[in-house]
Order: sequence, then C-alpha cells, then structure tokens
Amino acid sequence: MDDFGSRSTQPTLYVLDTNVLIHDPNALLNFQEHHVAIPMPVLEELDKLKGGKLTVAAECRQAIRLIDRLLGDATPEQVERGVPIQRGKSGACGWLSILMSKRPESLTWLSEDQNDNKIINQMVELKSSRGGNVVLVTKDINMRLKARACGIATEDYQTDQLVDDVGMLSRGYHNVAGSFWDRVSKVDTRQGHGRTWHRVQLTEDLPSVHVNEFILDEQGFVGWVKGIKEGELLVLDMHQEPLLHQEAWGLNPRDIYQALALFALMEPDIHLVNLSGAAGSGKTILALAAAIEQTMVSKRYRRIIATRSVQGLDEDIGFLPGTEAEKMEPWLGAITDNLEALHMDDESTHGSVDYILQKVPLQFKSLNYIRGRSFQQSLILIDECQNLTPHQMKTIITRAGAGSKVVCLGNLAQIDTPYLSATSSGLTYLTERFKDFPHGVHITLQGVPRSVLAEYAEANM
Repeated sequence: MDDFGSRSTQPTLYVLDTNVLIHDPNALLNFQEHHVAIPMPVLEELDKLKGGKLTVAAECRQAIRLIDRLLGDATPEQVERGVPIQRGKSGACGWLSILMSKRPESLTWLSEDQNDNKIINQMVELKSSRGGNVVLVTKDINMRLKARACGIATEDYQTDQLVDDVGMLSRGYHNVAGSFWDRVSKVDTRQGHGRTWHRVQLTEDLPSVHVNEFILDEQGFVGWVKGIKEGELLVLDMHQEPLLHQEAWGLNPRDIYQALALFALMEPDIHLVNLSGAAGSGKTILALAAAIEQTMVSKRYRRIIATRSVQGLDEDIGFLPGTEAEKMEPWLGAITDNLEALHMDDESTHGSVDYILQKVPLQFKSLNYIRGRSFQQSLILIDECQNLTPHQMKTIITRAGAGSKVVCLGNLAQIDTPYLSATSSGLTYLTERFKDFPHGVHITLQGVPRSVLAEYAEANM
C-alpha cells in the first residue's frame, strides 16, 4: 500500500477529535472518498471513557467496535498508512488510519500536557511531511482556535446538522393574518363521527405546511392538517373553545398554544410529542399533568418514566447515597416542583405531593439505565432534550415499546453541554426529522406564564 503522499488523487486527510466520535460514533463513515485518521490520544480517551457510568460510555464503545471492524486484520504498517473503508457492496471508499507521532522535537508547537495539544502537534508534523489537505474535525471551539493559530485547517462536524438557522425550524403551527378562509379558493366540508373535515384547495397565500401541524387565524379558527395530497390539504376543524377548556389532573391551558400541546399529549394516536419553548412556558407541568391523568384516571399507560439530560449527572450519580430514584431526585426537581404547582390549592401541598409520589407509578431513571431497555405501555418523559446529541436522542426514542408514548421537552436557548449548539442539538434534529411523522406533534410554546418577573427576565436579560 502506498503512503499518504503517493496517492494520485491526494484526498483530504480528516483527523477526528474524541468529541466527534462521542457525538456520532459512526462519524468516520461520513467522509466519502477522503482519508480519516484517529490520533492515538483519541483512542486513549475513548478507552478511558468506555468503561465508566458516563452517558457517553456507550458511544465510546460503539466507536471502538466500528474502528476495530474497519481495521480488521490489517498489519501495523497498514493501520498507520491507511486501510480501505468497506462500504457494503459498493466496495472501498475512503481510508482509515491510526495517527502515530514521530515528530522531531524541532516541530513542537504546544506543550503536551493536554491531549488536545498532542493532537495538534501531531497534525503540525503531518502537515509538514504531507503538505496541504490536512483538516482537524472537532466540536471543541477552543481547540479549533488553537489549531488555526498553529496553521492547521479546522472544521466543526456538521454531517448530522439538518438546519443552519433554528429560526427556520417548524413551530408546529402557522399563524395566519385575518381569516384563513379568505386565502382558500375552494373547500369541500364534510361531517363524520362528530368531527368537521375540510378538503382545502391550496393557493399561493397558504403557508407551506406539514402533516400534524396546526393553522391558526385571527378569527379563532384552529385547523389540524391531517393530509397533504395533490395540491390539497385535509384539515380537521378543532374548534377553539373546547381546546381552551381541556383539563388534565386539574390543569387548564392558559393560551391556545398550551391547549394544542395538551391536546397532543392526551391524543391516543400521537406517539411522539415534542415541546420546546422558553423557561416557564409550561412544558413540564403540561406533560406531567397529562401523564398523571392518563396513568391514574384513564389507565392508558401503566407507568411514567421520567428522565433528563444534565451535564455532570452520570459523573456524579454513582457517588450519591440511596437508590437510583433517590440519586436522581436532585436533578428531577423540576418534576416535584411541578407536582407542587398542580396541588397548590390543596389543604396540604406537601402531603398531596407525597401521596401522589406514592400512588402514581412514576419512576425516575438515569439516561444510562434507559439504554438497552424496552418500555411497554409507558409514558416516557424526557426533560432537557436540548443537551442530547442526535445519536443519543435516537437511542432513547427507540426504547419505546408497544403502547408507549414519548414526550420530549427542551429549550434551545439553554444548552449546557460545550460541544452542542442550537443547530446541532438532538432537539433540533428531532424536530426536523419528525416533521412529517403521521403520529408525532411538535409545538413551540409561547410566552412565560411562570411570573411577571420570569417573563421580564426572559425578555431583557
């Protein structure tokens, strides 16, 4: 096998950082005909993280297994120079190698007290021997800055990024100025099973919509888009007053957006509900009220599985005393806070919350313990979804078994993990990927009903 410099096409050599493989364990398959190199410090970090109780441990193990499978029985010399990446029946496409350091001391740029610096130094050496077309791929902004200062080209890993601007994400509904019917050229209205259906001829004045989105106008019309075919919309007339007078465990929606969210949470044919919005917009309390109603009253679900993504959670949970539920309690305070809010008018709020926690089949689970499980007839409530990667989001949602419903809650303005942004978050990925799913609803909640203080802080700080 030829070395890097003698290949005729001289493809770009992409060097992957650890956080890229944690973000997407299959990342090294996404560089087409180019050469992918894994530095030795990255393998060491993956090895260090794979055996712990961290949320990322499973991603590390998956990445290591893929690297091992691709390298196969290659000799050490082949591993260093590059092994063809087999892509099914299409044959080899691209190359994979392990990046070794053989750098003379004269090329040392950064002190090697950090793995990031070791990787950058290896790339300086590689560029000096190979020439151009060497690129560092990392989610770490600071590492990209250091590499650029050393003359190394850098990129963020954005293969799974579906949108460039979160402002372009669907909100789950479309507000139409004036009357919706003024924009309709032809309509066929039918009644059936107590519901009113409109088959609407599409015009240029109508917004571009997706299945299960809502249309709202200033005259009080609320339509639920249930079909899109051959220039027509099939719209279910929802009637605003019944929506606003819904109730779940004593909770009523405060505005039409909360009403749409509560409707989706209570609708049996909807298996995925994705609620986003600012702090205090009602995401958690709506989801919790609907969950308790459907486990305690209608008995639609056998239990509620509550979990959330929090930086530091899995690093710290093992050192806390008590059971898994007791360990999870500090990070699931939002659940108990909202339980208190649901029972504020009770004679003894604290007693009511304790009673509910004893009677409701509510289980607090770490994300670590959800992997590999399958939950039947459960309502799976995932809070702080903005801190999940797209791969983690897929891993969790695929845990839903027969008769289960998944509710994802998040706020893209409050991302806590350093390697995610609003555009690369799993919550954004979920919203975009499921916008045409016939059994899913996404609603972006409006306003901050929590308090006048919270509303002012959200708008002005």
